[in-house]
Order: sequence, then structure tokens, then C-alpha cells
Amino acid sequence: MIQAPGKTRKKILKKVSTLTLILLVLSVTAFPALGDDDDDVDFIVPDYGYTVDYYRSYGEPVLQASVTGNPELSRGETADLQIKIVNKGVIEGFQRLSVNQAGVSNSIEETLAMAEMDEEKECTTAKNINAVLVSETKYIEVESANNIQTVEELETGHTANIKYTIKIDSDTPSGNYELLLPVNYDYQANVRTATGEIINLGLTDMDYMRDYKTKEETLRIPISVKSQPKFEITEVSGSLKQGESRAINVTYTNTREEIAQDATARIIVMTPLSTQKSIVRLGDIGPGENRTASFVITASKDATVKNYGVDSEVKYVDEDGETSFSENLKVHVPLEATEKKISTTGIAIILIILIALYQIVNMHRKRKQNDEIDENASGDENE
Repeated sequence: MIQAPGKTRKKILKKVSTLTLILLVLSVTAFPALGDDDDDVDFIVPDYGYTVDYYRSYGEPVLQASVTGNPELSRGETADLQIKIVNKGVIEGFQRLSVNQAGVSNSIEETLAMAEMDEEKECTTAKNINAVLVSETKYIEVESANNIQTVEELETGHTANIKYTIKIDSDTPSGNYELLLPVNYDYQANVRTATGEIINLGLTDMDYMRDYKTKEETLRIPISVKSQPKFEITEVSGSLKQGESRAINVTYTNTREEIAQDATARIIVMTPLSTQKSIVRLGDIGPGENRTASFVITASKDATVKNYGVDSEVKYVDEDGETSFSENLKVHVPLEATEKKISTTGIAIILIILIALYQIVNMHRKRKQNDEIDENASGDENE
């Protein structure tokens, strides 16, 4: 039966439209966008009907982290902590899966299988590593400005360096500490070989499909805070006076675990105060021990009466034989006003004034006496 040309055209257009719709759905839901799949881990994985899986690998990245250089830090130190991440992942083996492609000879298929197994070796490579350093103690602070570090790719047997800035509190007890380094990364979980079906659909540059997994783990970074002396001023005696030189006694106490060898104390004074000897030797000061230094300080005559804060520090030799300094220590001393004294000139002036007053009073008294005598004499004559 011969169909009319119009009906034939409509049927052909309907079939084309249906095929186009099918291909459109497949392009969105069944396979990724055109391009090289080796470098893209965020695509939609095609249906398994377009790939074949010859091998399964056993292995994944194994990350470890440690501090590069000396992990021993000092109290009060702000340090750039260099951390080395190493990938020690090992491939434990491969499993040949019982799969075969229809219409492919055994020799070609074995070649394809061996090529896939070679691609499976990337299972130990960590990709898109994100790392954040975390301190669980209040004594160690991690600066937030550079707290998120990234590494694009880390193959097994390779290392990557990242850096964080941390601050050690001046009151941190000595000992061992552990910083946490939570990391997350992607790694290749499986490789599948593309079949001819994908090529027939126009994806001519797609050889493999890769499945990726995301792994999260927390690495531990051991560091230590070295034991060292710490000084405090535990007593200050004495006071200053305008225009005088006086001794101020300052007691320094070693409140930490290590001995301070060959220690010396120094004060720094500024106008209106001065001193002829600003450094006093203290000797060795063991843990919990104290030494007293006496400083002679002169205050100028016009110095303001108030409490003065004088800067002080202790220099010592630590357990490693290196010269170290304490943090700045304040010596608080009061300054008193001088007693007001009458000078010789003042006394002379007062005496002159007193003599003058005496002479005036004496002259006034004599004049009064003379006036009385004159009055008496005048009365006698009238009688």
C-alpha cells in the first residue's frame, strides 16, 4: 500500500523529533559534557552501559603531616609554622573482573584491560586538598587570616608544604602539645573504560570514566613549648624624694622550671629620674628562687610628685647556653615632695624685719613716755 507523500513526511519528522528528544535526554542524564574526562572530577557519570570495568584497584591516599624544622617553640613567640604533608599511599593490589566486550577480540580486550589497570594506579593521588589548623588549647592561637591552605594535587611519595602563623602565650606551661589539622580531599575510587557506544554517540575523545570519592580525616601536629625561666617582680621597697638620691630595692623571682644562669637586672630611667648604675648582677637563680637588686635613683628638684613606672628586665643564660631576656617588668616607685626649709637669707631677712619692728615699737614707746613727762611737767607749772 502506497502512502501519501504528506503522511510520509509527517512520519519522518515525528521519528526525527523523537530521536532528537532521546539524544537530548541522554546528553543531560546519561553522560558528561564533551571534553577530556581525565581532568574533570565534577561531571555526571554516564550509565554503566557505556563503559566496561576490567580492573578494580585496592589502595587510596595516606596523608601524614609534621613540622618542618624545629618543633620546639618559646613562650611569647609568634611563629610561622611550616607544615609538610606527605602522601604515603600504597596500592595493595588489583583484581581482574570477569567482563568482556561484545565484538572485541581477546587480544585487543586484554590490551584495553591492561591500559585501564595502568590508569587505576592514580587511586593513591590526593586531589583538591583543603587543610585547616586548629588549636585546642587557649595558650596557642592560630591566626585566622591564612588558616585555610589548599594543595591542588599530591601524588604518592610526594610532599607539599603549607604555612600557618601561630602565637604562643607568654604564660604557656612548658611541655608537649598537639595541633589538629583537619583535611578533606578527593581521590580516584575506580576507572572504567569507555565502549564503542560512547564513540557512536559522538564522544570521540572520551577514553575512561573515573569515579571519585571524598575523604575527611584529621592529622595531628606535635609541637612543644620549651621550659625556660620566667621572672616576676615580687617586692619593691623604698621611695624617691625631690632633689635627692635614694636606694630602691627590687626583688626578682624565677617562677618557672629552669635555672637562670649568670642573671643581671637592668632598669631604664628617664628624666626627671636618673641613675649612675643601671645594671646589678644577680647570679644564678633557680626555680622558685629570688634575688634582690638595689638601684640608687636620683630625682630632680622639679620632679612631679606621683608614682613612677620604671622599666626593668633580666638578662640570663638559658639551658642551651644562649643569652635570653625576660619580658619587660615594671618597677613602681612613689616620689615624695621635699620638706620646705628656710634659707639663711630668709632668716636674715626675718631678723632684719624683727629688729626693724622692735626699733619702731621702741621708738613709739619712748615717744609716748616723753609725751607723758611733758604733760606732767606742764601740770605742775599751772599749779
